Amino acid sequence: MYDSIVIAAALFNEGATTRAALDKAQTLLNAGGAVTLVHVIEEVPGYVAASIPKEHMGARQREVQDQLDAMAASASGIKVKAIIRHGQPSASILGAAKETNADLIMIASHKPGLSDYFIGSTAARIVRHAQCSVLVTR
Repeated sequence: MYDSIVIAAALFNEGATTRAALDKAQTLLNAGGAVTLVHVIEEVPGYVAASIPKEHMGARQREVQDQLDAMAASASGIKVKAIIRHGQPSASILGAAKETNADLIMIASHKPGLSDYFIGSTAARIVRHAQCSVLVTR
């Protein structure tokens, strides 16, 4: 069905939603297709970043990359690449989808709260602006 799938990788709850998305992607991916796991680390405001040791931020990024690589390695039979982006989540995920010529973006969503109606969740932004199909899971 799809040749290139981008999965917005969340690492909370031991990455359970990302692992479920990977399992689903295996059933949706054409032979020879590829999956790209994208985890976005939001930029820390300068006044906060100044008080965080650079070693801590580097260690955290390595930890995240290790978790993503482990998830990628656990997917048997498909090609999975794991990348970390920095910045605004929806723009970073959409950018990765464009760069990989994705024909599907998979993203988990939470039940919307009142603030989501004023601000908009990442999943909602991706659905509105994606140039390809989007699968939103709960």
